[in-house]
Amino acid sequence: MARFLFRSAISAIVTMLIVSITLFFFLEVGSGDVTVKILGIESTPEQRASYRAQLGLNAPAWQRYVDWLAGNDWRAKNQVGHPLVSVTNQMTGEQEWWADVDGTLTRWTMEDGRILTLQRQPDGTASARIISVDWNTDENGEEFFWGVDTKNNAVKWVRGSGETVWVRTKAGFRKEGNGPREYIPLRKGLIRFDAGKSLQTGRPVAVTLIPRVRNTLVLAGIAFLIVMPLALILGIIAGINEGKVIDRTISIVGLTLTATPEFVTGIFLILIFGIWLQVVPAVALFTSPNAIFEDPSLLILPVLTLTAVELGYIARMTRASMVEVMDTAYIRTAIIKGMPRRRVVLRHALRNALMAPITIIMLHVNWLIGGVVVVEAIFGYPGLGSYIYKAAVFGDPNAVEAAAMLLVIIAVITRLLGDLAYTFLNPRIRYA
Repeated sequence: MARFLFRSAISAIVTMLIVSITLFFFLEVGSGDVTVKILGIESTPEQRASYRAQLGLNAPAWQRYVDWLAGNDWRAKNQVGHPLVSVTNQMTGEQEWWADVDGTLTRWTMEDGRILTLQRQPDGTASARIISVDWNTDENGEEFFWGVDTKNNAVKWVRGSGETVWVRTKAGFRKEGNGPREYIPLRKGLIRFDAGKSLQTGRPVAVTLIPRVRNTLVLAGIAFLIVMPLALILGIIAGINEGKVIDRTISIVGLTLTATPEFVTGIFLILIFGIWLQVVPAVALFTSPNAIFEDPSLLILPVLTLTAVELGYIARMTRASMVEVMDTAYIRTAIIKGMPRRRVVLRHALRNALMAPITIIMLHVNWLIGGVVVVEAIFGYPGLGSYIYKAAVFGDPNAVEAAAMLLVIIAVITRLLGDLAYTFLNPRIRYA
Protein backbone atom coordinates (compact mmCIF):
# COMPACT_ATOMS: atom_id res chain seq x y z
CA MET A 1 0.00 0.00 0.00
CA ALA A 2 2.87 2.38 0.82
CA ARG A 3 4.38 1.82 -2.64
CA PHE A 4 0.98 2.43 -4.23
CA LEU A 5 0.53 5.71 -2.34
CA PHE A 6 4.07 6.81 -3.27
CA ARG A 7 3.48 6.07 -6.96
CA SER A 8 0.16 7.91 -6.80
CA ALA A 9 1.87 10.96 -5.31
CA ILE A 10 4.56 10.96 -8.03
CA SER A 11 1.89 10.51 -10.70
CA ALA A 12 -0.09 13.43 -9.28
CA ILE A 13 2.94 15.72 -9.30
CA VAL A 14 3.81 14.83 -12.90
CA THR A 15 0.16 15.29 -13.95
CA MET A 16 -0.07 18.73 -12.34
CA LEU A 17 3.21 19.79 -13.95
CA ILE A 18 2.06 18.72 -17.42
CA VAL A 19 -1.34 20.38 -16.96
CA SER A 20 0.23 23.63 -15.77
CA ILE A 21 2.69 23.77 -18.69
CA THR A 22 -0.06 22.96 -21.22
CA LEU A 23 -2.44 25.56 -19.81
CA PHE A 24 0.26 28.20 -19.69
CA PHE A 25 1.18 27.50 -23.32
CA PHE A 26 -2.40 27.76 -24.58
CA LEU A 27 -3.09 30.90 -22.54
CA GLU A 28 0.17 32.40 -23.75
CA VAL A 29 -0.65 31.68 -27.39
CA GLY A 30 -4.41 32.18 -27.44
CA SER A 31 -5.20 35.01 -25.02
CA GLY A 32 -3.48 37.78 -26.98
CA ASP A 33 -2.43 41.04 -25.34
CA VAL A 34 -4.09 40.96 -21.93
CA THR A 35 -3.29 44.66 -21.35
CA VAL A 36 -5.89 45.53 -23.98
CA LYS A 37 -8.52 43.73 -21.88
CA ILE A 38 -7.31 45.46 -18.73
CA LEU A 39 -7.02 48.99 -20.11
CA GLY A 40 -9.59 48.82 -22.89
CA ILE A 41 -9.31 49.38 -26.61
CA GLU A 42 -9.07 53.15 -26.06
CA SER A 43 -5.61 52.73 -24.48
CA THR A 44 -2.52 53.77 -26.40
CA PRO A 45 0.50 51.58 -27.20
CA GLU A 46 2.53 53.62 -24.69
CA GLN A 47 0.03 52.95 -21.93
CA ARG A 48 -0.12 49.24 -22.73
CA ALA A 49 3.66 48.98 -22.77
CA SER A 50 3.82 50.66 -19.36
CA TYR A 51 1.27 48.25 -17.91
CA ARG A 52 2.99 45.29 -19.51
CA ALA A 53 6.19 46.24 -17.72
CA GLN A 54 4.42 46.79 -14.38
CA LEU A 55 2.79 43.36 -14.59
CA GLY A 56 6.06 41.66 -15.52
CA LEU A 57 4.62 40.51 -18.86
CA ASN A 58 7.65 41.68 -20.81
CA ALA A 59 9.74 38.89 -19.22
CA PRO A 60 10.29 35.69 -21.23
CA ALA A 61 7.46 33.16 -21.08
CA TRP A 62 9.62 30.51 -19.38
CA GLN A 63 10.63 33.03 -16.71
CA ARG A 64 7.02 33.93 -15.95
CA TYR A 65 6.12 30.25 -15.67
CA VAL A 66 8.99 29.57 -13.24
CA ASP A 67 7.99 32.65 -11.21
CA TRP A 68 4.40 31.44 -11.08
CA LEU A 69 5.44 27.95 -10.00
CA ALA A 70 8.43 28.51 -7.69
CA GLY A 71 8.21 32.21 -6.89
CA ASN A 72 10.69 34.98 -7.62
CA ASP A 73 11.51 36.40 -4.19
CA TRP A 74 14.76 34.44 -4.24
CA ARG A 75 15.69 36.04 -7.56
CA ALA A 76 14.60 39.52 -6.49
CA LYS A 77 16.57 39.16 -3.23
CA ASN A 78 19.79 38.98 -5.26
CA GLN A 79 18.89 42.26 -6.96
CA VAL A 80 17.72 44.13 -3.85
CA GLY A 81 20.53 42.85 -1.65
CA HIS A 82 18.30 42.30 1.39
CA PRO A 83 16.03 39.45 2.51
CA LEU A 84 12.44 39.89 1.29
CA VAL A 85 9.56 39.05 3.60
CA SER A 86 5.78 39.19 3.27
CA VAL A 87 3.56 40.34 6.11
CA THR A 88 -0.20 40.66 6.40
CA ASN A 89 -1.75 44.09 5.93
CA GLN A 90 -3.97 44.62 8.96
CA MET A 91 -6.47 46.67 6.96
CA THR A 92 -6.94 44.51 3.86
CA GLY A 93 -5.82 41.10 5.12
CA GLU A 94 -3.60 40.74 2.04
CA GLN A 95 0.14 40.09 1.97
CA GLU A 96 2.63 42.93 1.56
CA TRP A 97 6.26 42.59 0.54
CA TRP A 98 9.03 44.39 2.43
CA ALA A 99 12.82 44.29 2.47
CA ASP A 100 14.38 43.35 5.79
CA VAL A 101 17.11 45.98 6.22
CA ASP A 102 18.97 45.22 9.45
CA GLY A 103 15.76 44.07 11.14
CA THR A 104 13.63 46.97 9.85
CA LEU A 105 10.94 46.29 7.24
CA THR A 106 11.61 48.80 4.49
CA ARG A 107 10.20 49.98 1.20
CA TRP A 108 11.22 52.77 -1.12
CA THR A 109 9.60 55.26 -3.46
CA MET A 110 10.95 58.02 -5.68
CA GLU A 111 9.75 61.60 -5.43
CA ASP A 112 11.26 64.50 -7.37
CA GLY A 113 14.22 62.37 -8.36
CA ARG A 114 15.02 61.37 -4.74
CA ILE A 115 14.61 57.96 -3.16
CA LEU A 116 12.34 58.12 -0.13
CA THR A 117 12.63 55.32 2.45
CA LEU A 118 9.46 53.93 4.08
CA GLN A 119 9.86 51.99 7.32
CA ARG A 120 7.06 49.82 8.68
CA GLN A 121 5.91 50.63 12.20
CA PRO A 122 4.54 48.09 14.75
CA ASP A 123 0.97 49.28 14.08
CA GLY A 124 1.31 48.51 10.36
CA THR A 125 1.76 52.10 9.18
CA ALA A 126 4.82 53.34 7.34
CA SER A 127 6.89 56.39 8.19
CA ALA A 128 8.72 58.18 5.37
CA ARG A 129 12.33 59.24 5.83
CA ILE A 130 15.06 60.58 3.62
CA ILE A 131 17.88 58.10 4.08
CA SER A 132 20.80 57.88 1.73
CA VAL A 133 20.86 54.71 -0.34
CA ASP A 134 23.68 52.92 -2.06
CA TRP A 135 23.53 53.54 -5.79
CA ASN A 136 25.26 51.07 -8.07
CA THR A 137 26.78 51.73 -11.46
CA ASP A 138 26.20 49.52 -14.49
CA GLU A 139 28.46 48.95 -17.50
CA ASN A 140 26.92 51.99 -19.24
CA GLY A 141 27.82 54.31 -16.40
CA GLU A 142 24.22 54.72 -15.21
CA GLU A 143 23.55 54.74 -11.49
CA PHE A 144 20.71 52.48 -10.39
CA PHE A 145 19.08 51.25 -7.21
CA TRP A 146 16.99 48.12 -6.62
CA GLY A 147 14.31 48.22 -3.93
CA VAL A 148 10.79 47.18 -3.03
CA ASP A 149 8.08 49.66 -3.99
CA THR A 150 4.67 50.22 -2.43
CA LYS A 151 2.93 47.91 -4.92
CA ASN A 152 4.71 44.67 -3.99
CA ASN A 153 7.28 44.85 -6.76
CA ALA A 154 11.04 44.67 -6.72
CA VAL A 155 11.95 47.61 -8.95
CA LYS A 156 14.99 49.24 -10.48
CA TRP A 157 15.28 53.02 -10.38
CA VAL A 158 17.84 54.85 -12.51
CA ARG A 159 19.21 58.12 -11.12
CA GLY A 160 18.29 61.13 -13.22
CA SER A 161 16.10 59.03 -15.52
CA GLY A 162 12.68 58.57 -13.94
CA GLU A 163 10.51 56.56 -16.31
CA THR A 164 7.02 57.59 -17.36
CA VAL A 165 4.42 55.34 -15.78
CA TRP A 166 0.74 55.18 -16.67
CA VAL A 167 -1.63 54.45 -13.79
CA ARG A 168 -5.28 53.56 -14.30
CA THR A 169 -7.72 55.17 -11.86
CA LYS A 170 -11.51 55.40 -11.67
CA ALA A 171 -11.26 58.76 -13.38
CA GLY A 172 -9.17 57.38 -16.25
CA PHE A 173 -5.44 57.20 -16.97
CA ARG A 174 -2.92 59.25 -15.03
CA LYS A 175 0.61 59.87 -16.19
CA GLU A 176 3.30 59.83 -13.52
CA GLY A 177 7.03 60.44 -13.60
CA ASN A 178 9.85 59.12 -11.41
CA GLY A 179 8.89 55.58 -12.35
CA PRO A 180 11.14 52.51 -12.23
CA ARG A 181 12.76 51.09 -15.33
CA GLU A 182 12.33 47.40 -14.44
CA TYR A 183 9.76 45.48 -12.40
CA ILE A 184 9.67 42.08 -10.73
CA PRO A 185 6.15 41.47 -9.32
CA LEU A 186 6.92 39.57 -6.12
CA ARG A 187 5.32 36.20 -5.39
CA LYS A 188 6.14 33.03 -3.47
CA GLY A 189 4.95 30.67 -6.17
CA LEU A 190 2.26 28.05 -6.27
CA ILE A 191 4.36 25.46 -4.45
CA ARG A 192 4.23 27.87 -1.49
CA PHE A 193 0.51 28.50 -1.99
CA ASP A 194 0.87 31.86 -3.71
CA ALA A 195 -0.41 32.01 -7.29
CA GLY A 196 0.29 35.71 -7.67
CA LYS A 197 -2.17 38.44 -8.60
CA SER A 198 -5.15 38.13 -10.85
CA LEU A 199 -4.64 40.28 -13.92
CA GLN A 200 -8.41 40.74 -14.13
CA THR A 201 -9.01 42.08 -10.61
CA GLY A 202 -5.55 43.21 -9.55
CA ARG A 203 -5.93 41.28 -6.27
CA PRO A 204 -4.18 38.12 -5.09
CA VAL A 205 -5.64 35.01 -6.71
CA ALA A 206 -6.07 33.31 -3.33
CA VAL A 207 -8.24 36.16 -2.04
CA THR A 208 -10.66 35.91 -4.97
CA LEU A 209 -10.45 32.14 -5.50
CA ILE A 210 -11.00 30.82 -1.96
CA PRO A 211 -14.53 32.28 -1.52
CA ARG A 212 -15.52 30.81 -4.92
CA VAL A 213 -14.14 27.39 -3.94
CA ARG A 214 -16.08 27.53 -0.67
CA ASN A 215 -19.31 28.35 -2.49
CA THR A 216 -18.85 25.50 -4.96
CA LEU A 217 -17.90 23.04 -2.21
CA VAL A 218 -21.11 23.89 -0.35
CA LEU A 219 -23.23 23.52 -3.50
CA ALA A 220 -21.52 20.35 -4.72
CA GLY A 221 -21.36 18.84 -1.23
CA ILE A 222 -25.08 19.20 -0.62
CA ALA A 223 -25.88 17.87 -4.09
CA PHE A 224 -23.55 14.93 -3.53
CA LEU A 225 -25.09 14.03 -0.16
CA ILE A 226 -28.54 14.05 -1.73
CA VAL A 227 -28.02 12.51 -5.15
CA MET A 228 -25.52 9.73 -4.47
CA PRO A 229 -27.40 7.79 -1.74
CA LEU A 230 -30.71 8.36 -3.53
CA ALA A 231 -29.32 7.23 -6.90
CA LEU A 232 -27.71 4.12 -5.40
CA ILE A 233 -30.93 3.13 -3.62
CA LEU A 234 -33.04 3.63 -6.74
CA GLY A 235 -30.50 1.73 -8.87
CA ILE A 236 -30.45 -1.19 -6.44
CA ILE A 237 -34.25 -1.31 -6.28
CA ALA A 238 -34.45 -1.30 -10.08
CA GLY A 239 -31.73 -3.92 -10.39
CA ILE A 240 -33.32 -6.48 -8.06
CA ASN A 241 -36.70 -5.92 -9.73
CA GLU A 242 -35.53 -6.29 -13.32
CA GLY A 243 -38.36 -6.11 -15.83
CA LYS A 244 -41.00 -5.07 -13.30
CA VAL A 245 -43.02 -1.85 -13.31
CA ILE A 246 -40.82 -0.17 -10.70
CA ASP A 247 -37.72 -1.01 -12.76
CA ARG A 248 -39.26 0.42 -15.93
CA THR A 249 -40.39 3.55 -14.09
CA ILE A 250 -36.97 4.24 -12.54
CA SER A 251 -35.21 3.54 -15.84
CA ILE A 252 -37.47 5.81 -17.93
CA VAL A 253 -37.35 8.67 -15.42
CA GLY A 254 -33.58 8.28 -15.07
CA LEU A 255 -33.07 8.29 -18.83
CA THR A 256 -35.26 11.39 -19.16
CA LEU A 257 -33.32 13.27 -16.49
CA THR A 258 -29.97 12.24 -17.97
CA ALA A 259 -30.97 13.28 -21.50
CA THR A 260 -32.21 16.71 -20.39
CA PRO A 261 -29.45 19.38 -20.49
CA GLU A 262 -28.71 21.29 -17.29
CA PHE A 263 -29.84 24.63 -18.69
CA VAL A 264 -33.23 23.18 -19.65
CA THR A 265 -33.75 21.66 -16.21
CA GLY A 266 -32.58 24.85 -14.51
CA ILE A 267 -34.84 27.15 -16.54
CA PHE A 268 -37.75 24.78 -16.02
CA LEU A 269 -37.26 24.88 -12.23
CA ILE A 270 -36.87 28.66 -12.27
CA LEU A 271 -40.15 29.12 -14.15
CA ILE A 272 -42.13 26.80 -11.87
CA PHE A 273 -40.72 27.39 -8.38
CA GLY A 274 -39.06 30.78 -8.76
CA ILE A 275 -41.51 32.72 -10.96
CA TRP A 276 -44.90 30.99 -10.98
CA LEU A 277 -45.06 29.65 -7.43
CA GLN A 278 -42.47 32.08 -5.98
CA VAL A 279 -41.58 29.72 -3.16
CA VAL A 280 -37.78 29.98 -3.60
CA PRO A 281 -35.42 32.60 -5.07
CA ALA A 282 -35.23 32.34 -8.86
CA VAL A 283 -31.53 33.31 -8.88
CA ALA A 284 -28.74 33.05 -6.32
CA LEU A 285 -28.34 36.77 -5.66
CA PHE A 286 -25.43 37.23 -3.24
CA THR A 287 -25.82 40.41 -1.18
CA SER A 288 -22.87 39.46 1.05
CA PRO A 289 -19.99 36.96 0.95
CA ASN A 290 -21.88 34.67 3.36
CA ALA A 291 -25.24 34.90 1.60
CA ILE A 292 -25.67 31.12 1.27
CA PHE A 293 -25.36 30.75 5.05
CA GLU A 294 -27.64 33.69 5.77
CA ASP A 295 -30.28 32.49 3.28
CA PRO A 296 -29.92 28.75 2.49
CA SER A 297 -32.93 28.94 0.15
CA LEU A 298 -30.52 30.32 -2.48
CA LEU A 299 -29.17 26.78 -2.81
CA ILE A 300 -32.46 24.99 -3.43
CA LEU A 301 -32.82 25.40 -7.19
CA PRO A 302 -29.11 24.91 -8.04
CA VAL A 303 -29.02 21.76 -5.89
CA LEU A 304 -32.21 20.43 -7.50
CA THR A 305 -30.74 21.02 -10.96
CA LEU A 306 -27.53 19.16 -10.13
CA THR A 307 -29.54 16.38 -8.49
CA ALA A 308 -31.75 15.95 -11.54
CA VAL A 309 -28.77 15.76 -13.88
CA GLU A 310 -26.79 13.26 -11.80
CA LEU A 311 -29.61 11.14 -10.36
CA GLY A 312 -30.61 9.35 -13.53
CA TYR A 313 -27.09 8.56 -14.69
CA ILE A 314 -25.87 7.09 -11.39
CA ALA A 315 -29.13 5.18 -10.88
CA ARG A 316 -28.92 3.58 -14.33
CA MET A 317 -25.28 2.60 -13.84
CA THR A 318 -26.10 1.07 -10.45
CA ARG A 319 -29.05 -0.80 -11.94
CA ALA A 320 -26.94 -2.26 -14.75
CA SER A 321 -24.27 -3.38 -12.31
CA MET A 322 -26.86 -4.88 -9.94
CA VAL A 323 -28.56 -6.81 -12.76
CA GLU A 324 -25.20 -8.24 -13.86
CA VAL A 325 -24.28 -9.36 -10.33
CA MET A 326 -27.73 -10.83 -9.63
CA ASP A 327 -27.31 -12.99 -12.75
CA THR A 328 -24.02 -14.57 -11.60
CA ALA A 329 -23.77 -18.23 -10.65
CA TYR A 330 -22.97 -17.76 -6.96
CA ILE A 331 -25.99 -15.48 -6.46
CA ARG A 332 -28.31 -17.95 -8.21
CA THR A 333 -26.85 -20.80 -6.13
CA ALA A 334 -27.46 -18.90 -2.89
CA ILE A 335 -31.09 -18.25 -3.87
CA ILE A 336 -31.65 -21.89 -4.92
CA LYS A 337 -30.28 -23.08 -1.58
CA GLY A 338 -33.04 -21.13 0.15
CA MET A 339 -31.08 -18.19 1.51
CA PRO A 340 -33.44 -15.23 2.07
CA ARG A 341 -33.36 -12.86 -0.89
CA ARG A 342 -32.78 -9.84 1.37
CA ARG A 343 -29.71 -11.51 2.83
CA VAL A 344 -28.39 -12.49 -0.59
CA VAL A 345 -28.70 -8.91 -1.81
CA LEU A 346 -27.22 -7.19 1.25
CA ARG A 347 -24.43 -9.65 2.08
CA HIS A 348 -23.34 -10.99 -1.30
CA ALA A 349 -24.61 -8.94 -4.23
CA LEU A 350 -24.43 -5.37 -2.97
CA ARG A 351 -20.68 -5.05 -2.52
CA ASN A 352 -19.81 -6.41 -5.94
CA ALA A 353 -22.58 -4.39 -7.57
CA LEU A 354 -21.15 -1.15 -6.13
CA MET A 355 -17.74 -1.58 -7.78
CA ALA A 356 -18.73 0.11 -11.07
CA PRO A 357 -20.90 2.86 -9.52
CA ILE A 358 -18.08 3.83 -7.13
CA THR A 359 -15.86 4.56 -10.13
CA ILE A 360 -18.58 6.68 -11.74
CA ILE A 361 -19.27 8.50 -8.48
CA MET A 362 -15.61 9.41 -7.96
CA LEU A 363 -15.38 10.71 -11.52
CA HIS A 364 -18.53 12.77 -11.07
CA VAL A 365 -17.18 14.41 -7.92
CA ASN A 366 -14.78 16.25 -10.22
CA TRP A 367 -17.69 17.30 -12.41
CA LEU A 368 -19.65 18.54 -9.43
CA ILE A 369 -16.69 20.63 -8.23
CA GLY A 370 -15.42 22.12 -11.47
CA GLY A 371 -17.90 21.38 -14.21
CA VAL A 372 -20.98 23.18 -12.89
CA VAL A 373 -20.34 26.20 -15.08
CA VAL A 374 -23.76 25.97 -16.75
CA VAL A 375 -25.63 25.63 -13.47
CA GLU A 376 -23.71 28.50 -11.87
CA ALA A 377 -24.30 30.68 -14.94
CA ILE A 378 -28.05 30.00 -14.97
CA PHE A 379 -28.55 30.92 -11.32
CA GLY A 380 -25.86 33.59 -11.11
CA TYR A 381 -24.08 31.49 -8.51
CA PRO A 382 -20.54 32.79 -7.79
CA GLY A 383 -18.65 29.49 -7.71
CA LEU A 384 -15.48 27.92 -9.04
CA GLY A 385 -16.95 26.98 -12.41
CA SER A 386 -17.96 30.53 -13.32
CA TYR A 387 -14.64 31.79 -11.92
CA ILE A 388 -12.66 29.57 -14.29
CA TYR A 389 -14.87 30.50 -17.23
CA LYS A 390 -14.50 34.25 -16.71
CA ALA A 391 -10.76 33.99 -16.06
CA ALA A 392 -10.26 31.88 -19.20
CA VAL A 393 -12.26 34.28 -21.38
CA PHE A 394 -10.28 37.21 -19.98
CA GLY A 395 -6.98 35.37 -20.45
CA ASP A 396 -5.88 35.54 -16.80
CA PRO A 397 -3.14 32.87 -16.56
CA ASN A 398 -2.57 33.13 -12.82
CA ALA A 399 -6.24 32.61 -11.98
CA VAL A 400 -6.86 29.87 -14.55
CA GLU A 401 -3.80 27.83 -13.61
CA ALA A 402 -4.42 28.10 -9.87
CA ALA A 403 -8.01 26.93 -10.30
CA ALA A 404 -6.91 24.17 -12.69
CA MET A 405 -4.31 22.90 -10.23
CA LEU A 406 -6.99 22.78 -7.56
CA LEU A 407 -9.19 20.67 -9.83
CA VAL A 408 -6.29 18.33 -10.59
CA ILE A 409 -5.69 17.85 -6.86
CA ILE A 410 -9.37 17.09 -6.33
CA ALA A 411 -9.30 14.62 -9.23
CA VAL A 412 -6.26 12.82 -7.82
CA ILE A 413 -7.74 12.64 -4.32
CA THR A 414 -11.09 11.31 -5.54
CA ARG A 415 -9.35 8.71 -7.71
CA LEU A 416 -7.30 7.59 -4.73
CA LEU A 417 -10.41 7.40 -2.54
CA GLY A 418 -12.10 5.32 -5.23
CA ASP A 419 -9.15 2.91 -5.35
CA LEU A 420 -9.18 2.57 -1.57
CA ALA A 421 -12.94 1.98 -1.62
CA TYR A 422 -12.34 -1.03 -3.87
CA THR A 423 -10.32 -2.72 -1.13
CA PHE A 424 -13.26 -2.28 1.23
CA LEU A 425 -15.81 -3.61 -1.25
CA ASN A 426 -13.61 -6.49 -2.38
CA PRO A 427 -10.95 -7.59 0.17
CA ARG A 428 -9.21 -9.64 -2.53
CA ILE A 429 -7.98 -6.44 -4.15
CA ARG A 430 -4.53 -5.40 -2.94
CA TYR A 431 -2.23 -2.61 -4.04
CA ALA A 432 1.52 -3.10 -4.06
